[in-house]
Amino acid sequence: MTCVAVLGAGSWGTTLADLLARKGHEVRLWAHEAEVVEAVNLRHENPVFLPGCALVPELRALPDAAEAVRGAAVVVAVAPSHVLRTVLERCRSGLETGAIVTTATKGIEPGTLALMSEVVVAALPGHPVAALSGPSFALEVFQGQPTAVVAAAHEPEAARITQELFATPRFRVYSHDDVVGVELAGALKNVIAIAAGILEGLGLGNNPRAALITRGLAEITRLGVAMGADPLTFAGLAGMGDLILTTTGSLSRNRALGIALAEGQSLAGYSATHRSVAEGATTARGALALGARHGVELPICAQVAAILFDDKPPRQAVADLMERTLKSEQWR
Repeated sequence: MTCVAVLGAGSWGTTLADLLARKGHEVRLWAHEAEVVEAVNLRHENPVFLPGCALVPELRALPDAAEAVRGAAVVVAVAPSHVLRTVLERCRSGLETGAIVTTATKGIEPGTLALMSEVVVAALPGHPVAALSGPSFALEVFQGQPTAVVAAAHEPEAARITQELFATPRFRVYSHDDVVGVELAGALKNVIAIAAGILEGLGLGNNPRAALITRGLAEITRLGVAMGADPLTFAGLAGMGDLILTTTGSLSRNRALGIALAEGQSLAGYSATHRSVAEGATTARGALALGARHGVELPICAQVAAILFDDKPPRQAVADLMERTLKSEQWR
């Protein structure tokens, strides 16, 4: 049995905590929301972020992050990208020497443009870090539907421990050493998912969706290679797998945001009525900044950002993408 702290009680954090507790590990789930702490401990449910799902009674929720990590051999960081650093710094004093930190957040930190593993290294220096990513809707994982993901780390031992910790007969975990590729793919696919939702909301069909997914993958790969990632990573679970899931699945929060934008809602209006975070909105700006830093053009991300933050009409964004200068599909 391993003592594990899970930081973040959204749908994904709660699902991972429940999965680990069902395997017999001692799991402490830190939740920012007091009502979530109470519901998990007293009623064994998370009605805010994972409604209708009966959690294992042994799962314990805590309101204090430092208390949650005390004595934990593994810390699973699932807080939203814009607050992850703050959460980690808050619990630094309670963290055990040598504890592994596995990040399951998919995003880019605003301002620094750091990937989540880089945020962990900066906030908790000296601790082995792994990144868990891949095509995995929280609800389907909770339901026990067969799922395959990737645990990536620069240190093989950190990837192995994370792989073995999470693996079940219905949750298969592959190891990987391309941390940048795995994390960047997981972050940018959310932006492409917003674009897919916009197409859906506009009533467009399969042809444009296929083009979007394919060119979105090319866009992500270009930036990844410029940042030192292995291009083959983007053909795997963290790349193509997660991109297909998030652009086509009805459970995708980012796709749902895109549909709402196409139907005339603003980002502010949508966010005001949804407590779950759609990471793709924040990532769109971060992706463009990373593209500018590395000299990589990201036309889809640029149009999504224009819709999100500059009130650009979605139909005009689609037209502008289609009318770009003709080019070769190949890139060097």
